[in-house]
Amino acid sequence: MGPLRILIVKTSSLGDVIHMLPAVTDAARARPGLEVDWLVEEGFAAIPAWHPAVRRVIPIAMRRWKKRWTAADTWREIGVARTSLQATDYDLIVDSQGLFKSALWTRAARGPRCGYDAASAREPVAARFYDRRYPVAREMHAIERNRRLLAQAVGYELDDLRPDYGLSGLAARLPAPGVALPGRYVVGLHGTSRADKEWPVADWKRLGLALAGVSRPLVLPWGNEAERQRAEEIAAAVPGTVVLPRLGLDALAVVIDRADAVIGVDTGLMHLAAGLSKPGLALYTATRPALTGVVPDRHSISSMENRESAAELSAEAVIADLLAKLPLA
Repeated sequence: MGPLRILIVKTSSLGDVIHMLPAVTDAARARPGLEVDWLVEEGFAAIPAWHPAVRRVIPIAMRRWKKRWTAADTWREIGVARTSLQATDYDLIVDSQGLFKSALWTRAARGPRCGYDAASAREPVAARFYDRRYPVAREMHAIERNRRLLAQAVGYELDDLRPDYGLSGLAARLPAPGVALPGRYVVGLHGTSRADKEWPVADWKRLGLALAGVSRPLVLPWGNEAERQRAEEIAAAVPGTVVLPRLGLDALAVVIDRADAVIGVDTGLMHLAAGLSKPGLALYTATRPALTGVVPDRHSISSMENRESAAELSAEAVIADLLAKLPLA
């Protein structure tokens, strides 16, 4: 009997794609020799490639294509993606996105199609596209939903309720980021998709000064012009703060993996920090972490923790909690 070949359909967003990694670890442990292909949005294609069990990443560009549906190159790229999907006869095609658009993509590949049943899928109509449908409570955290779906589809029992993201030693497997970094530092993930998810700039400045006092300068990534300006404002008030150039996911993963700790708001890179076993704090100012908060890797020693109450989000509390998590040496 040859290896089990499966296709994962989990296209976006950054945090959602990271949430799927522990399920792949489970499946690879349960089925030695497992070969995984993964269909994903091009902007997140680096993430599946980090997992040792993933053989091939198939990028698509729905976000870009929908802006140019009538362009010839759009349909040419769609054809390339379909050809890539049809190059393998899969033993299972598993759509863990549970959306109409992701379910459509399962029809472009060859093999039995699996996914959530109508009561469990984010968009119930998606279940009509699957050959096999599985119940997974929607009240569960996204990581657990992914793990339970794949366990039912492949046919194994979960051996540990704590997730293993499969990211051990990631920094050593990726190229150096090509930026100058302090010897010891804390990554501050200040950028997020909504203004109400942000932590006040004044509090970032107070945190930066406290970290500078213990020789752990803030290192600040950014992804758009507004975030760059905020990072520069923080750096102007806090000597020693490093504002990174705009980096790709591979470089950001290395920067995060080498940090002493990570602190940030509700953003996908916080899930990467948790998957890399980094200590730190996730600050939920407008959303509740019960369903999509950070969940530390099972190998974490000093874990990443969620903070959501007003008292926990005060600058004083955050500074005290983060300083207590920093390695002593």
